[in-house]
Amino acid sequence: MKLFSEAHKTVFVVDHCPYMAESCRQTVEFDMFTKNRAPGIIPLAPIAKSLWTCAVESAMEYCRIMYDIFPTRKLVNFIVSDSRAHTLNSWGQEDQNLQELMAALAAVGPPNPRMDPECCSVLHGLVEAVEVLCKCTDYQHEARTTLMENADRVSNRGRIICITNAKSDSHVRMLEDCVQETIHEHNKLAASSDNLMQIQHCELVLIHTYTVGEDSLVSDHPKKDVSLVLTSEVHSVRAGRQLPAKLMTLVQQHFDLASTTITNIPMKEEQHANTSANYDVELLHQKDAHTELLRSEGKNMTPISCDHIKGKKVDPHLSNSNRDGSVKETVTLKWCTPRTNNIELHYCTGAYRISPVDVNSRPSSCLTNFLLNGRSVLLEQPRKSGSKVISHMLCSHGGEIFLHVLSSVRSILEDPPSISEGCGGRVTDYRITDFGEFMRENRLAPVHETRYMLDGNIEVPLEKAKSQLERHTRYWPMIISQTTIFNMQAVVPLASLIVKENLTDDDVLNCQKTIYNLVDMERKNDHLPISTVGTRGKGSKRDEQYRVMWNELETLVRAHLNNSEKHQRVLECLLACRSKPPEEEERKKSRRKREDKEDKSEKSAKEYESDKSWQDSERQKGALEREKDEVAEAEIIKDSPDSPEPLNKKPRVSVGETPPAEKVKGPVSLLTLWTNRINTANSRKHQEFAGRLSSINNKAELYQHLKEENGMDTHENGKASRQ
Repeated sequence: MKLFSEAHKTVFVVDHCPYMAESCRQTVEFDMFTKNRAPGIIPLAPIAKSLWTCAVESAMEYCRIMYDIFPTRKLVNFIVSDSRAHTLNSWGQEDQNLQELMAALAAVGPPNPRMDPECCSVLHGLVEAVEVLCKCTDYQHEARTTLMENADRVSNRGRIICITNAKSDSHVRMLEDCVQETIHEHNKLAASSDNLMQIQHCELVLIHTYTVGEDSLVSDHPKKDVSLVLTSEVHSVRAGRQLPAKLMTLVQQHFDLASTTITNIPMKEEQHANTSANYDVELLHQKDAHTELLRSEGKNMTPISCDHIKGKKVDPHLSNSNRDGSVKETVTLKWCTPRTNNIELHYCTGAYRISPVDVNSRPSSCLTNFLLNGRSVLLEQPRKSGSKVISHMLCSHGGEIFLHVLSSVRSILEDPPSISEGCGGRVTDYRITDFGEFMRENRLAPVHETRYMLDGNIEVPLEKAKSQLERHTRYWPMIISQTTIFNMQAVVPLASLIVKENLTDDDVLNCQKTIYNLVDMERKNDHLPISTVGTRGKGSKRDEQYRVMWNELETLVRAHLNNSEKHQRVLECLLACRSKPPEEEERKKSRRKREDKEDKSEKSAKEYESDKSWQDSERQKGALEREKDEVAEAEIIKDSPDSPEPLNKKPRVSVGETPPAEKVKGPVSLLTLWTNRINTANSRKHQEFAGRLSSINNKAELYQHLKEENGMDTHENGKASRQ
């Protein structure tokens, strides 16, 4: 079907009844242009616009913005309703301009207050609006001609905007029912006609306007479905400054427009030609102009007040459309100096027509004239730090101003960026090597025929590949710092087997061995590859690291729990190993407390002196005993004829034996005190050697079985017997 949205045809119905001639009661200064006023002349009194004038100006602003941005394919039909309906233009492209509409409205003139209000009604205009929507536009006629016999496939949608002064909510419901019945009747007529088209859908926007200072008798309600072909919404707005602001909001919603505010525009003041001031100008355009900006920088929409948009130096009587103080969303771009000429080429990704919000203000007029003279303006994103980013450019082509979107990201003509550069952020520790292995494991191969399984079911290779890819990606962290188990070589066997659809007994056994190895690592208090990026100090404790590791491993196993029953066995083994026996926990706690107590306790100076004197006396006794034993041993060795004469060497120190203390004059050094303390603490941490416990003066006799009861060496007896 050739679709034409509701924005293709818009019908304005403006009430022309006598009550629209009432004053809106919001005054405007009329005599403020006169600069040199002669003394004694009384200035003119301020004036107030009528409801009709406010409605016409607001509707013309709606049409102006639509024509500026969409010069074709977006059509408006204007209807004035009093005692009958007056259609001011047609769907022809030649009637779609503000000059034709303003001339037709001038011919109609303001409402006549002396007209009988009983014979005036806005219903005439609504009925005429439905009839106008059934008429075919040139674009729809072209589409129907192209489709020939399938002309019924061209859709017909439209929107009716009615500005009136309703009396109550029941009056509004009566207007909605009237439009619904009229659409139903005209659809029957269009079904039997070749020139008319049935209405598939119509949006009715009722705007109830009333004077300032009065209470509204009509309540707002959002868009609702009256029937399958009619949608209605009601807006209750005060005349004056709020009515143009409401139409400005509606035109953005109806045509999907966005707002951009150009800030820091330098302009010279009229009073002081040598000085300049900065102004802001708000522009409307299609929302697609912000797509590239939002994609590269994230959401940059900033709610700002309309009073800030128009600038401080704007004449107050020229900016009625932004005086309501409402809040809207706009993207702020900064004027970039120096400016450029049209002959300079820039890499643009799109160009969109613009329309100033306050077209009559001096900043908007100066900016428009500046661009129409053949100059271009680069716009940059305001940033607090870093280099400036030029994202847009304003330039005119053929008398129309366009907002060009410049490419602020890497060009498609350049080489693609490396994944390690961090696309769109500061994350650079991706698991690149693991991802390459993941792609190799999930490579697709061409298959020409469907396979049949043993049970007779059909196996589709593509579905099997999708299932495997789904299993492998159930839990697969992309960043190294976000995982622990995938950085451990000990977990590789379990991680590669748990993703399988079915496990064998050997696979379950290998997974259990992996879990037991992790338990052994925790018992030995081995180091884990925990990332310390972004942490201060020494990082988390070892117990906390193992807790994180066990939690992540349990998450991986639980992700594949429903694959088969044997996956459940792996989870049961994991849970059983995580729950340690209580006696082991108590033993671990007591050992930790004892080590902490030994590390934190400090000996006093008297204890160091007592330890020193005791160690010195023991060393002296040990030295005397060693001298006696060495003399006796030398005699035994000398008696043996096969043994050479012993060399004069320094006495050897056995394992665990403390070397003889040298006589040192003066106080003991700090190194000696610290060494003695460490040796004493280490001796208490392990079980003493049995030979050293039974030794005399810290010396054990070796090879005691070689001697007989009479004290003769068995080696000598053997030698004598051979002789």
